[in-house]
Amino acid sequence: MTAVYITIDTEYSAGFAKAEGTGLRSENFARSIACATQDGNVGVEYQMDVLDRNSLKGVFFVDPMPALVWGVEAITDIVEPIITRGHDVQLHVHTEWLELAGDENPLGDRTSTNIKDFTLEEQVQILDYAKSTLMAAGAPAPIAFRSGNYGSNDDTLRALKQIGIGYETSHCPGIADGYCDISLTSEDRLPQMHEGLVEVPVGCIDSFGGTLRHAQITALSAWEMLAALRHARAQNIPSFTIVSHSFELLSRDRSKINRIVKNRFDSFCAGLAKIEGVTSATYAGNPPIPIHGNLAAKPLPLSQVRSGLRIAEQALSNTLYGSG
Repeated sequence: MTAVYITIDTEYSAGFAKAEGTGLRSENFARSIACATQDGNVGVEYQMDVLDRNSLKGVFFVDPMPALVWGVEAITDIVEPIITRGHDVQLHVHTEWLELAGDENPLGDRTSTNIKDFTLEEQVQILDYAKSTLMAAGAPAPIAFRSGNYGSNDDTLRALKQIGIGYETSHCPGIADGYCDISLTSEDRLPQMHEGLVEVPVGCIDSFGGTLRHAQITALSAWEMLAALRHARAQNIPSFTIVSHSFELLSRDRSKINRIVKNRFDSFCAGLAKIEGVTSATYAGNPPIPIHGNLAAKPLPLSQVRSGLRIAEQALSNTLYGSG
């Protein structure tokens, strides 16, 4: 059985708060969490509707850092519905919120974009605050973490170990020039012990030019993701991680539904429910098992037809709904 972790980074927009001011919490929630449009909502509640309809479970990595600006109730509004509906809540952190925190910044005047930009001691402070706040918002004690922008380093893992979190999932082999500075390579594609934690890589497939493409709802078609899961099952790969975001089914400016990405998410979930030997999993119920030995699992080989159609689909999506 191959366990699929459908992970959804769930976060208010720090960029919107910086541009429009911190007095617009409800508008930020509508844009980033509920994803409200005149044609309906496609945010967290909708994503859970789709998961529930297909008897799947999601892992929602919730960022509690906006509580520095709006208080813990802003996070409770996110966490409570997820817990009530039986999905998994784990920890996510965007350190951009420190810039907006003013006197509430636990590091005084220290700010930066990624958690890796801070010292080990500072990272412990940030993560301890974030963990405590997430629990104050109603979540069980988190056991897994993903950093905003995938911006972790080895100190992040050391800090997580100090506060009792045993899983990290920011290593993304399919993004060659990303923000992650964890000392692993694109060959490390299965969960493994690293710095005393289980590092769980984001899934990937082979792409054009000998590169890898990461398994994100906006990066791969439903056809590619489902083929990757069948490939993982055939190789007896025990787990595969897919990434999405609370706002991912919206247009780039978050004003309307991105019909292409929404249909992709819907089709992926419906297809996953029909694959024998593959099941959705959560960190709370069935955390990834580290693999010892050869970690260079072969990704799904390139299909010029599948990936070519996705590129065409992506071009249309960018034209209709904005690029990025």
